[in-house]
Amino acid sequence: MKRHVIFVVLFILLLAACAPQTAVSPTAPTETPDTALTITDALGRAVTLPAAPQRIVMTGKALFTIADAAYMFPNAAERIAGVGNAGQGSGNFISLIDPTYEAKAVLDHDAGAEQVAALRPDLVIMKSFLADDVGAPIEALSIPVIYVDLETPEQYVRDLAILGQVFGDEARAADIVAFYQEKIEAIQQTTVGLEKPRVLLLNYNDRDGSVAFNVPPTSWIQTQMVEIAGGEPVWADANPGGGWAQVTLEQIAAWDADQIFVISYFQDPAEVVAGLKADPNWQEIRAVREGSLYAFPGDLYSWDQPDPRWILGLTWLAGKIQPDQFPDLDIIAETQTFYQTLYGLDAAFVEQNILPTFTGDIP
Repeated sequence: MKRHVIFVVLFILLLAACAPQTAVSPTAPTETPDTALTITDALGRAVTLPAAPQRIVMTGKALFTIADAAYMFPNAAERIAGVGNAGQGSGNFISLIDPTYEAKAVLDHDAGAEQVAALRPDLVIMKSFLADDVGAPIEALSIPVIYVDLETPEQYVRDLAILGQVFGDEARAADIVAFYQEKIEAIQQTTVGLEKPRVLLLNYNDRDGSVAFNVPPTSWIQTQMVEIAGGEPVWADANPGGGWAQVTLEQIAAWDADQIFVISYFQDPAEVVAGLKADPNWQEIRAVREGSLYAFPGDLYSWDQPDPRWILGLTWLAGKIQPDQFPDLDIIAETQTFYQTLYGLDAAFVEQNILPTFTGDIP
């Protein structure tokens, strides 16, 4: 309930921020043009732009989470001049929905200040954890940078308000936040007071040639999603840090979770789960024996991540953790609503371009 209260308070603050501002400081510099725009970013810095940005560049790690959030604003395509690679192995969503994508500059994953400056941006947007290594050299070239986080439900409220100012569409930002708030509140109201199953969420990774399982930190969105969906994250005390923490099979068995959810970013998690179910060692784990080992779903991107699709992951997760409370959940219909509401994509587009990319446990 604490996170729910925080989310509602931040939502109210967003609406207040979106209201027209008429007060003018008597000490404001007279040389500031009437078109100037001041935005407070995720680091609490007041960034003043001479006018609404028309050539925006998005760069740095975790780029797809920023790009996918930005493109929920209808005028993003015409304002964004350059973007990093927004794919994650199974496709690039932005290239599907932006008709001008081929004309945009696509930056290297490790693009430096010179590459960014060559695009003549009037604003650069990136994740706040990149401020020192990536952002500072760009700012040293007198290019304004705005930082966002987009890592938790609470940060989504604040950062969508920031993007609403960037794109000059505060009303759209409020509508997007309302969409998320409605979904979260419906789940919280349905699961409040219920007995919470013990849930374990694991990230499967075999990219280095050896299989590893990792659990997310307590503060990350994956942990929060389990809690909001009505589950008890059994690993919460094991990883208070800032990144995925590797765990052994012995620890997984010792936790004795009622339900286990497996994430995989580089192969279909349904295939991973099928392999685990066939493994004699995993067959000894109670959740596997009882049929409660699940493959976390996704489409072009996994739904557990702090990408706009996390709300789909939360909805699906609630249906698995508390199935008796969501007997009529239709995740296909939820997916259609998500893409139509937040990206303006029609049902035919979703059926042709999104549904075929589904991975994990989706009917």
